[in-house]
Amino acid sequence: MKIDNPDKTSVRLDKWLWAARFYKTRALAKDMINGGKVHYNGQRSKSSKNAELGAKIRIRQGHDDREVIITKLSEQRQSAAIAQTLYQETEQSITKREFNAEARRLNILNNPAPEHKPDKKQRRQLLRFKDL
Repeated sequence: MKIDNPDKTSVRLDKWLWAARFYKTRALAKDMINGGKVHYNGQRSKSSKNAELGAKIRIRQGHDDREVIITKLSEQRQSAAIAQTLYQETEQSITKREFNAEARRLNILNNPAPEHKPDKKQRRQLLRFKDL
């Protein structure tokens, strides 16, 4: 359970995201950074940007936005337990994610899927309704 050289002051952002297990591959991390899904200290950045201790990173994953602060640097992908020590999620981010998850859960309960597929007559009615 060794973290990289503690004297290291910066690591490429895509490498750090991969080592912290936010993305499965470095290529995927690079694509997300270049696609604007990752913001470094409030701004879009390049994948070659050096991640430094104390930097705030906002990561968009699916329906959730995570805001984390870098606490340790690593260039190697290790176990999930070690990866979780590389960052600290902000309290605001945690509460926002929990609120959004609860809202999604309630929406699913209020709008259940239909019990059966529409029959031929109902499909025609749907098509007529959509054409209007």
